[in-house]
Amino acid sequence: MSEFPKSVCVYCGSRDGNDPAYAKAATATGQMLVSNGWRLVYGAGDVGLMGRVANAVQQAGGKTFGVIPVHLLDWEVGKRDLDQFVVTETMHERKKVMFMNANAVVVMPGGAGSMDEFFEALTWRQLGLHEKPVILLNVDGFWDPLCDLLQHIVDSGFADKNILGFVQVAEDVEDLQDILRAAL
Repeated sequence: MSEFPKSVCVYCGSRDGNDPAYAKAATATGQMLVSNGWRLVYGAGDVGLMGRVANAVQQAGGKTFGVIPVHLLDWEVGKRDLDQFVVTETMHERKKVMFMNANAVVVMPGGAGSMDEFFEALTWRQLGLHEKPVILLNVDGFWDPLCDLLQHIVDSGFADKNILGFVQVAEDVEDLQDILRAAL
């Protein structure tokens, strides 16, 4: 995992979303990572929340590790000025490289891609393939419906209640920092 003591993978939207709080949280997350000496691992895009987190890390003098599949280089505007910029052939490779180069996973507001990344990390944890923290950054309650869904899955008998313990919820960036500091 390179010369960095700890790396945090941030999954988030390639759009800003409708609530300005999402963009504010993305910038604050990038700044928080740098203030703790943690490297950002992310999807290498220069748009939406992805771009905001990465730009905040760079502006604060932090380190970045971006991974993007070749077919998204134009769509997500591949950010080529990162410390490490990896181009993969597929989305599957992208997710694997990102996950393998991180000590923790943070999921910010985002769309289907962010949910896909979250559920893969959660499933791998459920199967005992890793013990990395998986944290939802619940900006303005964005992930409340997902948390309700996870409870519904347990209540309906499709997962043991221990799955709920595999996901931590941070209500703001300060809470996220506290969770990461305790876990890393």
